[in-house]
Amino acid sequence: MSAFGRLPTRFDANRAVDDRDERPFLHLVVAECLSWLEHDQHCARSFVGPEDDRRPRSARRLDLAQVPALHWADLKGRRQALVRLNRLVSLAVNRYELGPIGTNCYVVRADDAATEAVVVDPGADAARILDELSSLGARCIAILITHGHWDHLGAVTDLAEATAAPVHMAEEERVLLEDLNSFTPPGLELRPSTPDVLLRGDETLELAGMSFQTLRVPGHSPGHLAYYADGALFSGDVVFAGSVGRTDLPGADWDTLVESIRTLADRFPPETAVYSGHGPKTTLGAELARNPFLAELRA
Repeated sequence: MSAFGRLPTRFDANRAVDDRDERPFLHLVVAECLSWLEHDQHCARSFVGPEDDRRPRSARRLDLAQVPALHWADLKGRRQALVRLNRLVSLAVNRYELGPIGTNCYVVRADDAATEAVVVDPGADAARILDELSSLGARCIAILITHGHWDHLGAVTDLAEATAAPVHMAEEERVLLEDLNSFTPPGLELRPSTPDVLLRGDETLELAGMSFQTLRVPGHSPGHLAYYADGALFSGDVVFAGSVGRTDLPGADWDTLVESIRTLADRFPPETAVYSGHGPKTTLGAELARNPFLAELRA
């Protein structure tokens, strides 16, 4: 437990980009039509990137200070960096921004007509998640947790009690759910519980007519997991549209994070859709090509 400690208590008031807005679609079309251009499409950035490094190329290495101080920071510049998926993901994926820092929760179904669903990272507001499930005509049959930070766990206990869905989580991070309030900011009280299915990575989960592969991707947290199913990668806080997970938290490590992202890039094709813990959907190919924090993977 000493490796984790308490999380920072200061929140960024900025919300993540809402990709339900129709305007990003226009940017997507423009970016696709002009994809041959090599100019910067990231627009104004709220962080320093490798392109700002004036040292000789041979001496460059991304420093820890260049990692975003807040991984839910302003992502407006990424609207123009979206690229069209080369093939459609057959799964039905609904995204909801929940909690004080806009953590993504996903309701995943085999298709739009499916009556069973898997919920990924129910971070807050179990009542809303239940309402959304009802509107979709689906019931939650499993809960998947990417990692044990409080903003991804806030509604786990309530949702599990309401649906009787088993909670799947990394064995290495189970203490973060079982002793949840030891790792929350002061003044925030959440309901702890015990996960039902403990994972180590490299498992296959057959859930709601879908086959999920579990992948151990440490770096942002020691036991972080990602889940892959039919062209969709639920990456948690490993990689985002235009950013990466924080590595200034207890148990985090920059080099480990980069190697985890390298493993994902080597294992899955560039058109793989990435559904991250904060911000809009992206693809592995888009991030490998343009993400300023992944320059060393392009070397």
